[in-house]
Amino acid sequence: MDWKPIQRPAEMAESRLLEAILTGHFPINSNLPGERELSEQIGVTRPTLREVLQRLARDGWLDIQHGKPTRVCDYWHEGGLAVLAELAQTPAGQSPDFVTYLLELRVLLAPAYTRQALESASGEVVALLENYLRLEDNPSEFARVDWALHIRLTQLASNPIFRFLFNGFQKLSIPVGEQYFAFPECRQHSRHFYSELLNCARSGAAFDAETLTRRIMEESLALWQKMQKENL
Repeated sequence: MDWKPIQRPAEMAESRLLEAILTGHFPINSNLPGERELSEQIGVTRPTLREVLQRLARDGWLDIQHGKPTRVCDYWHEGGLAVLAELAQTPAGQSPDFVTYLLELRVLLAPAYTRQALESASGEVVALLENYLRLEDNPSEFARVDWALHIRLTQLASNPIFRFLFNGFQKLSIPVGEQYFAFPECRQHSRHFYSELLNCARSGAAFDAETLTRRIMEESLALWQKMQKENL
């Protein structure tokens, strides 16, 4: 039998509060009700509620100041990576340009960490990409392997900040990737990238890989924007 895990009170409270924020029941820059009222609304004890409020404040959803009501943050401007992860799994809370924003980030970062990865461990990149030659043609598989490639490249890069950033993106990578790879043109474009990057890795051409990655990331962004316009 497929038993579903029972949510702990804190998990349930966090889920309900996030839903209320993302659906606009508690709009950005509004104040939450007092602890007593809010704990009764959610159905948890006040200590449990305080635990959840502190966690949401840490992640950038709420602003808690002693002696003042708890404010819902403008999470698009004040939130951290945990906000990104939640937004990726909550389409109703996303900006229409959410995937575009992430692709723009890759344009900036991917060329550098790809070059560094080939400089330090081109053989490992070759071994990984050789498994990509016969990918199953479906969005979920492409989302999975694309994430695996980019996180491995950041792990092999000499700059550790790349790893810290991408570790924070783990929860959002697959759902966002599935949106992008839902289009056959996007899957074919990435298949070409994996093949060309494999050639660079085999020859140890790190700077060629950097140039290739920059071009492909820019093309991926343009391709996504084109697909969006055509499917409005």
